[in-house]
Amino acid sequence: MPADLERPALLVADRWHDYQLLDAGDGMKHERWGEFALIRPDPQIIWPRHGVAPGTPWSGWDGFYHRSDQGGGRWEFKRQLPEHWTIGYGPLGLTFKIRPTSFKHTGLFPEQAVNWEWFSAKIAQARAQISRPPNVLNLFGYTGAATIAAAKAGAAVCHVDAAEGMVRWCRENAVLSGLADAPIRTIVDDCLKFARRELKRGRTYDAIIMDPPTFGRGSTGEMWRLEEHLWDLLRECRALLSEHPLFFLINAYTARLSPTVVANLLMELLHDRGGRVTAGEVGLPIARDGKILPCGIYGRWEASG
Repeated sequence: MPADLERPALLVADRWHDYQLLDAGDGMKHERWGEFALIRPDPQIIWPRHGVAPGTPWSGWDGFYHRSDQGGGRWEFKRQLPEHWTIGYGPLGLTFKIRPTSFKHTGLFPEQAVNWEWFSAKIAQARAQISRPPNVLNLFGYTGAATIAAAKAGAAVCHVDAAEGMVRWCRENAVLSGLADAPIRTIVDDCLKFARRELKRGRTYDAIIMDPPTFGRGSTGEMWRLEEHLWDLLRECRALLSEHPLFFLINAYTARLSPTVVANLLMELLHDRGGRVTAGEVGLPIARDGKILPCGIYGRWEASG
């Protein structure tokens, strides 16, 4: 029986306490990360600032990221900020290290909280029904927010990313969330090559999470292009699924994919597994005017029942 397909939907991460999207407009977003306020560029924000005259300077910030015409950019700080600090996600009892990086990022994508909550419930339910922790594979795991959420819910997680610094950050987040001794395996590797080696080793996973970039390089310089390599990776990952898998989650931050494309990929990949496929956007509420900032897309396959 083919999987059921639901039309794309927008999921809004609106249960944060330590994070808030204060305002957005003129290509920039004004965010509160704990006690510090940062302003960063965002390519989705092509509308003007609400209720503010054109050209009005931003105020109320501690750090401002200035993009360079030559690519990249630099941070300007109004006061001395610590090298890093932490924020928590109360609904799941998670704590994350935050650090402004040279590429404007902070080490966390808060809109993903909607996915953490979704798969945490799936994992907790499965953990209550089977005699072992569900095995979860997190590919392109970045600083490990999804890994930490899955482990907190009771999973044994294999976290893979090609950047050693990101994998180290994941280990730090595990400690911060009280998971220093949790069954988390962290691997620095090219994700496609790792999946192929896992298949040869005969390993299987009950759930797979992935957040593939548009472009990237593996741990030894391999080039990744989303349109060229995603389907190959998905096929390898399908072969890694256990006999009774729980879910398959794809996140993406590229404008080149629509939620419907991700849904089509999952329908094709798991056409004989039944279950249900859902897809859509994830977003954050803007406190100033109630708009929603779209922050990426997701596709989910979940087993029936």
